[in-house]
Amino acid sequence: MTTPSIIDTELEEDFSTIPQLIRLHAAGPARKALVQDGQAMSYAQLDAMMDRVAAALQRDGVQPREAVAICANTSIPYAAVFLGSLRAGVAVAPLAPSSSPQSLVSMAKDADARLLFVDQAVAEALEPLRGNLQARIVTLDDSAAGQSFSEWLAAPKGFMAPQAVDIRPDWPFNIIYSSGTTGAPKGIVQPHSMRWTHVQRARVNGYDASAVTLISTPLYSNTTLVSFLPTIALGGTVVMMAKFDAGAYLALAQQHRVTHTMLVPVQYQRIMAREDFGDYDLSSFRMKFCTSAPFSAALKADILKRWPGGLIEYYGMTEGGGTCVLAAHEFPHKLHTVGKPGPGHDIRLIDDAGREVPAGELGEVVGHSPAMMAGYHKQPEKTAEAEWYDPSGKRFIRTGDVGRFDEDGFLTLMDRKKDMIISGGFNVYPSDLEAVLMQHPQVAEAAVVGAPSARWGETPVAVVVPKRGTSLAEQDVLGWANERLGKTQRLAAVRFAPTLPRSAIGKVLKRELRDSLGATLGTL
Repeated sequence: MTTPSIIDTELEEDFSTIPQLIRLHAAGPARKALVQDGQAMSYAQLDAMMDRVAAALQRDGVQPREAVAICANTSIPYAAVFLGSLRAGVAVAPLAPSSSPQSLVSMAKDADARLLFVDQAVAEALEPLRGNLQARIVTLDDSAAGQSFSEWLAAPKGFMAPQAVDIRPDWPFNIIYSSGTTGAPKGIVQPHSMRWTHVQRARVNGYDASAVTLISTPLYSNTTLVSFLPTIALGGTVVMMAKFDAGAYLALAQQHRVTHTMLVPVQYQRIMAREDFGDYDLSSFRMKFCTSAPFSAALKADILKRWPGGLIEYYGMTEGGGTCVLAAHEFPHKLHTVGKPGPGHDIRLIDDAGREVPAGELGEVVGHSPAMMAGYHKQPEKTAEAEWYDPSGKRFIRTGDVGRFDEDGFLTLMDRKKDMIISGGFNVYPSDLEAVLMQHPQVAEAAVVGAPSARWGETPVAVVVPKRGTSLAEQDVLGWANERLGKTQRLAAVRFAPTLPRSAIGKVLKRELRDSLGATLGTL
C-alpha cells in the first residue's frame, strides 16, 4: 500500500491554499513551474519570489484582505506577484490592459488597490491620469514609468521571511472586473474557498505534477485562471504565451509535450483552420478545455476528429454558481449542448416572474454550487440583482442566458436574454440565425443583432465575415439565409465586415455591433 504524500494529505483537507501547495512542491524534486519565451522558473524559485513579494507588501503596510491591482501582459513576474500577494493574504485585482485609461483608474479605485503593477505600455497610457490614481505604480518590466519591480521587491540580502498569514476560506482571493460590455464594470469577488473548489475539480481531469498546461489567454481572465491555478496548485508546469498566434501555439504544444490547454472558441477555430495543423505532433494531449463563448457543434466535431485527447466544454460564469460540463469525447451526439450540471451543481430554469419553468420549456439559467462569488465589490444592489433564491432559501446566481434541458438532462443554450430580439411580438434567438448562416460554405463568421424597425419594433440584422478568397454579395447571403429561416426569423439586412469585434477572450461584442450598425441602417 502506497503511503500518501504530504501533498496528497493536504489535498484531502476541506480547505487549504494554493500558496501552501506551492511551498510543498518547492520542497520536493526540482520541477519547472513557469515557462515563457525560453525562460523558466522552478517551484523553489517561485516559492522564494512569492516570499519576497509577500514581505514587500507587508513592509509597505498592505494588510490581509486589502487589494493590489495588476495590469500588464502575461509574464513570469506577473504570475509571481499574483501568487505572492495571495501568500500575504492580499487579494488581487487583475485588470485588462485593453481597458480605457479612465476605466483602469476607476477599477483600481473601486478595488481600493494600494499598489498597481503595470508594464511600460500601460504606464504610458495612464500617464495623463496619474494624478487621479490612488495606487502607487510599480513597473513589472522595470521600465522608468514608476518604481521598478526590482527596486520594490524585498532584497534577498538579510531577507526576512514574511509573517505567516492564516488565510480563511471566505477571504477575497481576487476581484475580477466584468468587461463592461453591458455597462460599468463590476468587481466580482471570488473567495479562496471558490478557488480551492476549482483545484479539487481539476484533479479528475488529469492535472497532476506531470501536467504541462499551455495558456494563451490573458492572466486577468477567469478563463485563464481556472486552468493556470490548478496546474500550479497540483505541481504541473505552465507554459505561457503573452499573445496568441495559432502557428506559435502549435509549435509550443509540440515542443513542450503539452498535456492540457484552455482555449476559447475563436482560438480553436483559427488553429483548426491552419493547413499545416496535421504536421504537428499533439499526441501528448490528455485534455483540452473551452469556455467563455458559444462553441459550435461542427467545430467540436472537427477537434474530436483531428486533435488527440479529450475535449471538455465548461458553461458557467465568472460569478460562479452552477457549471455545466460537456465531455464531448464521451457524448459526441450531444455536441449541440453545453452538457449536464457538474457534480454538486444545481442548475434550474426560471421565467420572468422568477418561477421555475416546467420540464422541456425555455427559461433563464440560474445555478448554485460550492464555487460562488461573495458578491460584487461594494455593489450590494447589483449583487442582489444577480441572485435568485428558491422557496427553501437556497442561493442561486442568475446567468442572463436562456436555455432548455433535453430529456437526458443536457442543457441547450439559446441566447443572452439581453440579446434576444423581439420582432412583431415573436422571440427571435440570434444563435438560431447564426447557426444557419454558418452553414453557408463561404461564411467564416456571423453575428446577428436586433435593429430598430418601424414595422416590427426590432428586426434581425446579420454581420458576416466572408471566407478569404471568396466573392460574395451581401444580397446573395441575405437571400440564401432567408430561404432557410422561418417567417418570423428572416433577416432584414446583411452587412459584411473584415472581422467581428471581440473581447480578449473571444466574446463577440454585440453592443459594439449594434452601435456601429445603428449609424448606417437607420430604422428598417
